[in-house]
Amino acid sequence: MRFTTSLLASATAAALLAATAANAQTTLRLGWTTSDSETDPYAIAARYFAEELENEAPGAFDVRYFPSNELGDESEMLQGMQLGTLDAGVITGTQIATVSSAFQLNDLPFLYEDNAQAQRVLDGEVGETMLASLEPEGIVGLGFAEAGFRHTINNRGPIYSPDDISGLRMRVQPSDLFIDSFRAIGANPVPMAWSDVFTAVQQGTVDGLEIPLAVIYANNYPDVTDYLSLTSHSYNALGLLVSKQTYDALSEEHQEAMQTAARSAIERQRQTVAENNDQIAQNIEDAGMEINEIDDVEAFRALVEGVYDEYRDAIGGDLLDMALEQVSE
Repeated sequence: MRFTTSLLASATAAALLAATAANAQTTLRLGWTTSDSETDPYAIAARYFAEELENEAPGAFDVRYFPSNELGDESEMLQGMQLGTLDAGVITGTQIATVSSAFQLNDLPFLYEDNAQAQRVLDGEVGETMLASLEPEGIVGLGFAEAGFRHTINNRGPIYSPDDISGLRMRVQPSDLFIDSFRAIGANPVPMAWSDVFTAVQQGTVDGLEIPLAVIYANNYPDVTDYLSLTSHSYNALGLLVSKQTYDALSEEHQEAMQTAARSAIERQRQTVAENNDQIAQNIEDAGMEINEIDDVEAFRALVEGVYDEYRDAIGGDLLDMALEQVSE
C-alpha cells in the first residue's frame, strides 16, 4: 500500500508540474526607441501586438514594454534579438537594413506613390522575401507596421524645390542610402543616432531632419523646429520583429498565435496611424509650425535616379525589379 501511495503521489506531482509548465507565461521584452505616446506609431504597434497576443492566446504571454531607448538604440536592440537577450522590437526599416540589405528597398527616395501602394507591395511577395532574409540572421520578421511617409522639418525655411534644401544640414538616419539620397538633392546630410537628435536640433548642431508626421508630434519637435515640408521622400515601414531564439522556443500553437496576432495588430495599427495623421498635421500647425507642399516631386526624383542604380545590387536586382513592376501598375 505504501509503495502504491508513493507512486500515486509521484504521478500527481508530475501531472501538476506538467500542467504548470503548459500554463506558464512566456515573457516578451518588447522594445522601441521612440516615446510611449498614444499617437506614436511605434508605441501603437507594440501595444496592439500585446493586445492581439492576449486575444489569440489568453494568459500565454506577458509582454513588457521598453520604449524611449530603455534597451539601447535600434542597433543594440537588433543585436539583442540576434543574441536572444531581447525578445521583440518595433524597429525602423532603415536600421533593419544593417542586418539584411534588402530592407534598403523602402528607403529608395520617391519609390511609392501612397501608403496603399506601399502596403500592397510589402504584404505580398516582396515583403515576404524581405522578412525571410532575416531568419538566417537570428530574427523572425512578423510583418510591416507603418510610421508613414517621411517628411522634412527644419529651422531655415520652407522647402518647395531642390534649391531650398541646398546646403541644409539635415540629420539623416545612419544609412549610406539616406546620406547619398540627401546629398543627391543638395543637402548636407549628417548621420546621427535617434537618441541624440532632439538636442542637436535644439542647439543648432543641425538645421533639421526628415521624419514621419506622427513621430514629429509625439516627440515634441514643434517645440524646436519651425518648418514642415511634406516631401514624402520615403516610406517608413516599421519591422515587427522577434528573436528567433524566442520564437523557436514557443510551441507550434503559440507560434501560430504570434503570427496571427502580428497580422491583426499591423492592420489595426495602420488604420489608427492613418486616422491620426490629419489631426496630427493640424496639431503640428497649431503648435506653431509652418506647413507646405513641395512644388514638383519630379524635380527631386530626377536628381536621385542614380541612387537606384547604385543600390540595386545591395537590395537585390530581382527584388527591386519586382517592386518597381508593382508600383508602375
